[in-house]
Amino acid sequence: MTSVSVLSTEPCLLGEGPLWHPERGGLFWFDILGKRLHCNEAGTTRFWQFDEYVSAAGWVDRDTLIMASATGLWRFDIESGTRTPLAPLEAENAVTRSNDGRADPWGGFWIGTMGLNAEQDAGAIYRYFGGEVRQLIANVTISNAICFAPDGSCAYFTDTPKRQIMRMALDSDGWPAGDATVFIDLNDAGLNPDGAVVDAEGCLWNAQWGAGRVARYSRDGALLSVWPVPTPHSSCPAFGGAKMQTLFVTTAAQGTIDDPDAGKTFSIQTGITGQREHRVLI
Repeated sequence: MTSVSVLSTEPCLLGEGPLWHPERGGLFWFDILGKRLHCNEAGTTRFWQFDEYVSAAGWVDRDTLIMASATGLWRFDIESGTRTPLAPLEAENAVTRSNDGRADPWGGFWIGTMGLNAEQDAGAIYRYFGGEVRQLIANVTISNAICFAPDGSCAYFTDTPKRQIMRMALDSDGWPAGDATVFIDLNDAGLNPDGAVVDAEGCLWNAQWGAGRVARYSRDGALLSVWPVPTPHSSCPAFGGAKMQTLFVTTAAQGTIDDPDAGKTFSIQTGITGQREHRVLI
Protein backbone atom coordinates (compact mmCIF):
# COMPACT_ATOMS: atom_id res chain seq x y z
CA MET A 1 0.00 0.00 0.00
CA THR A 2 1.31 3.45 -0.92
CA SER A 3 2.65 5.44 2.02
CA VAL A 4 1.48 9.05 2.10
CA SER A 5 3.19 11.52 4.41
CA VAL A 6 2.17 15.04 5.41
CA LEU A 7 4.72 17.65 4.31
CA SER A 8 2.77 20.57 5.75
CA THR A 9 -0.18 20.63 8.11
CA GLU A 10 -0.88 24.28 7.25
CA PRO A 11 -4.33 24.09 5.61
CA CYS A 12 -4.69 25.82 2.26
CA LEU A 13 -8.10 26.99 1.15
CA LEU A 14 -6.92 26.29 -2.40
CA GLY A 15 -3.47 24.72 -2.50
CA GLU A 16 -1.90 24.92 -5.95
CA GLY A 17 1.27 25.33 -8.00
CA PRO A 18 3.82 23.12 -6.18
CA LEU A 19 7.36 23.73 -7.46
CA TRP A 20 10.48 21.84 -6.42
CA HIS A 21 13.44 24.22 -6.63
CA PRO A 22 16.37 22.06 -7.79
CA GLU A 23 19.10 24.42 -6.56
CA ARG A 24 17.58 25.02 -3.10
CA GLY A 25 16.23 21.51 -2.54
CA GLY A 26 12.90 22.85 -1.29
CA LEU A 27 9.24 22.95 -2.24
CA PHE A 28 7.26 26.10 -2.95
CA TRP A 29 3.47 26.09 -3.27
CA PHE A 30 0.53 28.49 -3.13
CA ASP A 31 -2.72 28.99 -1.30
CA ILE A 32 -4.49 30.94 -4.02
CA LEU A 33 -7.51 32.02 -1.98
CA GLY A 34 -5.32 32.69 1.05
CA LYS A 35 -3.05 34.91 -1.13
CA ARG A 36 0.05 33.15 0.18
CA LEU A 37 3.24 31.55 -1.13
CA HIS A 38 4.52 28.73 1.09
CA CYS A 39 7.97 27.14 1.23
CA ASN A 40 9.41 24.05 2.92
CA GLU A 41 13.20 23.77 3.06
CA ALA A 42 15.03 21.29 5.29
CA GLY A 43 11.81 20.62 7.19
CA THR A 44 11.18 24.28 7.98
CA THR A 45 8.08 25.95 6.58
CA ARG A 46 7.57 29.67 6.00
CA PHE A 47 5.21 31.78 3.94
CA TRP A 48 4.81 35.18 2.30
CA GLN A 49 1.50 37.05 2.39
CA PHE A 50 0.28 39.13 -0.57
CA ASP A 51 -2.55 41.57 -1.23
CA GLU A 52 -3.78 39.75 -4.36
CA TYR A 53 -4.21 36.19 -5.59
CA VAL A 54 -0.95 34.37 -6.43
CA SER A 55 -0.97 30.95 -8.04
CA ALA A 56 2.11 29.61 -9.86
CA ALA A 57 5.88 29.99 -10.10
CA GLY A 58 9.01 28.90 -11.90
CA TRP A 59 12.62 29.12 -10.76
CA VAL A 60 15.02 31.66 -12.30
CA ASP A 61 18.09 31.14 -10.13
CA ARG A 62 18.82 30.05 -6.58
CA ASP A 63 17.28 33.13 -5.04
CA THR A 64 14.70 34.17 -7.64
CA LEU A 65 11.30 32.96 -8.82
CA ILE A 66 8.97 34.12 -11.55
CA MET A 67 5.55 34.36 -9.89
CA ALA A 68 2.09 34.76 -11.40
CA SER A 69 -0.60 36.84 -9.74
CA ALA A 70 -4.06 38.09 -10.62
CA THR A 71 -2.56 41.12 -12.37
CA GLY A 72 0.83 40.11 -13.71
CA LEU A 73 4.08 38.20 -13.75
CA TRP A 74 6.67 39.19 -11.16
CA ARG A 75 10.32 38.65 -10.31
CA PHE A 76 10.29 37.44 -6.69
CA ASP A 77 13.35 37.59 -4.45
CA ILE A 78 13.14 34.67 -2.04
CA GLU A 79 15.44 36.06 0.64
CA SER A 80 14.01 39.59 0.85
CA GLY A 81 10.41 38.69 -0.03
CA THR A 82 10.22 41.57 -2.49
CA ARG A 83 8.78 41.43 -5.99
CA THR A 84 9.25 43.56 -9.08
CA PRO A 85 6.98 43.56 -12.14
CA LEU A 86 7.93 41.71 -15.33
CA ALA A 87 4.77 41.91 -17.42
CA PRO A 88 1.04 42.55 -16.93
CA LEU A 89 -1.37 39.60 -17.13
CA GLU A 90 -5.00 40.63 -17.74
CA ALA A 91 -4.24 43.45 -15.30
CA GLU A 92 -7.26 45.50 -16.42
CA ASN A 93 -9.66 42.55 -16.26
CA ALA A 94 -11.26 42.51 -12.82
CA VAL A 95 -13.09 39.26 -13.58
CA THR A 96 -10.02 36.99 -13.85
CA ARG A 97 -6.99 35.77 -11.92
CA SER A 98 -4.02 33.55 -12.71
CA ASN A 99 -4.24 29.80 -12.10
CA ASP A 100 -2.02 26.92 -13.26
CA GLY A 101 1.43 27.48 -14.77
CA ARG A 102 4.78 25.83 -15.51
CA ALA A 103 8.14 26.51 -17.17
CA ASP A 104 8.75 24.99 -20.60
CA PRO A 105 11.99 23.38 -21.90
CA TRP A 106 13.02 26.61 -23.71
CA GLY A 107 12.94 28.77 -20.59
CA GLY A 108 9.49 30.15 -21.26
CA PHE A 109 6.70 30.22 -18.71
CA TRP A 110 3.14 29.15 -19.53
CA ILE A 111 0.39 30.55 -17.36
CA GLY A 112 -3.38 30.12 -17.43
CA THR A 113 -6.10 32.43 -16.19
CA MET A 114 -9.71 31.89 -15.14
CA GLY A 115 -12.70 33.83 -13.83
CA LEU A 116 -12.83 34.52 -10.11
CA ASN A 117 -16.11 32.59 -10.06
CA ALA A 118 -15.15 30.25 -12.92
CA GLU A 119 -17.09 32.32 -15.44
CA GLN A 120 -17.41 30.36 -18.67
CA ASP A 121 -14.67 31.06 -21.24
CA ALA A 122 -13.34 34.02 -19.21
CA GLY A 123 -9.76 32.78 -19.08
CA ALA A 124 -6.93 31.95 -21.45
CA ILE A 125 -3.47 30.35 -21.59
CA TYR A 126 -0.38 32.47 -22.26
CA ARG A 127 3.35 32.04 -22.76
CA TYR A 128 5.92 34.46 -21.33
CA PHE A 129 9.03 34.28 -23.50
CA GLY A 130 11.63 36.79 -24.61
CA GLY A 131 10.23 39.42 -22.27
CA GLU A 132 6.68 39.40 -23.63
CA VAL A 133 3.38 37.65 -22.91
CA ARG A 134 1.57 36.10 -25.87
CA GLN A 135 -1.86 34.48 -25.75
CA LEU A 136 -1.87 30.88 -27.00
CA ILE A 137 -5.37 29.58 -26.21
CA ALA A 138 -8.51 31.68 -25.71
CA ASN A 139 -11.93 31.00 -24.15
CA VAL A 140 -10.78 28.81 -21.26
CA THR A 141 -12.97 28.39 -18.18
CA ILE A 142 -10.54 26.76 -15.69
CA SER A 143 -6.98 26.46 -16.99
CA ASN A 144 -5.05 23.50 -15.60
CA ALA A 145 -2.61 20.62 -16.27
CA ILE A 146 0.03 22.71 -18.06
CA CYS A 147 3.09 20.47 -18.50
CA PHE A 148 5.54 19.28 -21.14
CA ALA A 149 6.95 16.10 -22.68
CA PRO A 150 10.62 15.48 -21.76
CA ASP A 151 11.71 15.83 -25.39
CA GLY A 152 9.84 19.11 -25.83
CA SER A 153 7.66 17.64 -28.57
CA CYS A 154 4.36 18.69 -27.02
CA ALA A 155 2.55 20.53 -24.27
CA TYR A 156 -0.45 19.32 -22.29
CA PHE A 157 -3.26 21.35 -20.76
CA THR A 158 -6.91 21.12 -19.78
CA ASP A 159 -10.01 23.22 -19.39
CA THR A 160 -11.24 21.36 -16.31
CA PRO A 161 -15.03 21.53 -16.90
CA LYS A 162 -14.56 19.88 -20.33
CA ARG A 163 -12.93 16.87 -18.61
CA GLN A 164 -10.41 16.43 -21.43
CA ILE A 165 -6.64 16.66 -21.22
CA MET A 166 -5.34 18.09 -24.47
CA ARG A 167 -2.03 17.59 -26.27
CA MET A 168 -0.48 20.24 -28.51
CA ALA A 169 2.59 19.76 -30.72
CA LEU A 170 5.33 22.38 -30.33
CA ASP A 171 7.83 23.73 -32.84
CA SER A 172 11.58 24.07 -32.34
CA ASP A 173 11.12 27.32 -30.39
CA GLY A 174 8.38 26.01 -28.13
CA TRP A 175 5.41 27.63 -29.89
CA PRO A 176 2.25 25.68 -30.78
CA ALA A 177 2.50 23.83 -34.09
CA GLY A 178 -1.10 23.11 -35.06
CA ASP A 179 -4.31 22.60 -33.13
CA ALA A 180 -4.56 20.72 -29.85
CA THR A 181 -6.03 17.21 -29.86
CA VAL A 182 -7.67 15.16 -27.10
CA PHE A 183 -5.09 13.11 -25.19
CA ILE A 184 -7.29 11.75 -22.38
CA ASP A 185 -11.08 12.01 -22.16
CA LEU A 186 -12.35 11.69 -18.58
CA ASN A 187 -16.02 12.37 -19.26
CA ASP A 188 -17.14 8.74 -19.05
CA ALA A 189 -15.27 8.33 -15.76
CA GLY A 190 -16.76 11.56 -14.39
CA LEU A 191 -13.32 12.81 -13.31
CA ASN A 192 -12.18 16.43 -13.11
CA PRO A 193 -8.61 16.97 -14.34
CA ASP A 194 -6.67 19.51 -12.30
CA GLY A 195 -2.91 20.12 -12.22
CA ALA A 196 -0.48 17.75 -13.92
CA VAL A 197 3.20 16.98 -14.37
CA VAL A 198 5.14 14.67 -16.71
CA ASP A 199 7.77 12.25 -15.40
CA ALA A 200 11.13 11.37 -16.97
CA GLU A 201 9.56 8.50 -18.91
CA GLY A 202 7.04 10.82 -20.52
CA CYS A 203 4.06 9.63 -18.47
CA LEU A 204 1.55 12.23 -17.28
CA TRP A 205 0.46 12.46 -13.63
CA ASN A 206 -2.88 14.22 -13.18
CA ALA A 207 -4.43 15.36 -9.90
CA GLN A 208 -8.19 14.81 -10.09
CA TRP A 209 -10.32 17.26 -8.16
CA GLY A 210 -12.95 15.61 -5.99
CA ALA A 211 -11.47 12.13 -6.41
CA GLY A 212 -8.64 12.30 -3.85
CA ARG A 213 -6.04 10.92 -6.20
CA VAL A 214 -3.29 11.45 -8.73
CA ALA A 215 -3.50 9.20 -11.79
CA ARG A 216 -0.53 8.22 -13.97
CA TYR A 217 -1.09 7.82 -17.72
CA SER A 218 1.22 6.41 -20.38
CA ARG A 219 2.45 8.39 -23.39
CA ASP A 220 -0.49 6.84 -25.25
CA GLY A 221 -3.01 7.98 -22.64
CA ALA A 222 -3.57 4.59 -20.97
CA LEU A 223 -4.17 4.56 -17.20
CA LEU A 224 -1.13 2.97 -15.51
CA SER A 225 -1.64 3.55 -11.78
CA VAL A 226 -3.56 5.54 -9.19
CA TRP A 227 -1.93 7.25 -6.20
CA PRO A 228 -4.49 8.19 -3.52
CA VAL A 229 -4.33 11.12 -1.11
CA PRO A 230 -6.49 11.22 2.05
CA THR A 231 -8.73 14.16 1.09
CA PRO A 232 -10.97 14.67 -1.95
CA HIS A 233 -9.67 17.88 -3.52
CA SER A 234 -6.24 16.91 -4.84
CA SER A 235 -5.18 19.89 -6.94
CA CYS A 236 -1.65 19.62 -8.34
CA PRO A 237 1.39 17.26 -8.25
CA ALA A 238 5.11 18.01 -8.51
CA PHE A 239 8.19 15.78 -8.43
CA GLY A 240 11.13 16.57 -6.19
CA GLY A 241 13.41 15.23 -3.49
CA ALA A 242 17.04 14.13 -3.69
CA LYS A 243 16.30 11.46 -6.32
CA MET A 244 13.37 13.28 -7.95
CA GLN A 245 11.15 10.36 -6.92
CA THR A 246 8.99 12.12 -4.32
CA LEU A 247 5.57 13.21 -5.53
CA PHE A 248 4.28 16.27 -3.72
CA VAL A 249 0.53 16.92 -3.90
CA THR A 250 -1.35 20.06 -2.92
CA THR A 251 -4.98 19.90 -1.83
CA ALA A 252 -7.81 22.28 -0.98
CA ALA A 253 -9.98 22.81 2.07
CA GLN A 254 -12.43 24.75 -0.10
CA GLY A 255 -15.68 22.86 -0.45
CA THR A 256 -14.99 20.31 2.31
CA ILE A 257 -16.71 19.83 5.66
CA ASP A 258 -15.13 18.33 8.80
CA ASP A 259 -12.13 16.91 6.93
CA PRO A 260 -8.96 17.27 9.06
CA ASP A 261 -6.71 16.51 6.06
CA ALA A 262 -8.28 18.99 3.66
CA GLY A 263 -5.82 21.62 2.46
CA LYS A 264 -2.69 19.85 3.70
CA THR A 265 0.28 19.27 1.41
CA PHE A 266 1.37 15.64 1.03
CA SER A 267 4.38 13.66 -0.17
CA ILE A 268 4.47 10.18 -1.70
CA GLN A 269 7.56 8.05 -2.36
CA THR A 270 6.91 6.67 -5.84
CA GLY A 271 10.12 4.94 -6.95
CA ILE A 272 9.54 6.68 -10.30
CA THR A 273 11.76 9.54 -11.43
CA GLY A 274 10.27 12.89 -12.37
CA GLN A 275 11.64 15.63 -14.58
CA ARG A 276 13.75 18.41 -13.12
CA GLU A 277 11.81 21.65 -13.42
CA HIS A 278 13.09 23.89 -16.21
CA ARG A 279 14.75 27.22 -15.47
CA VAL A 280 12.84 30.31 -16.60
CA LEU A 281 14.82 32.86 -18.60
CA ILE A 282 13.81 36.44 -17.82
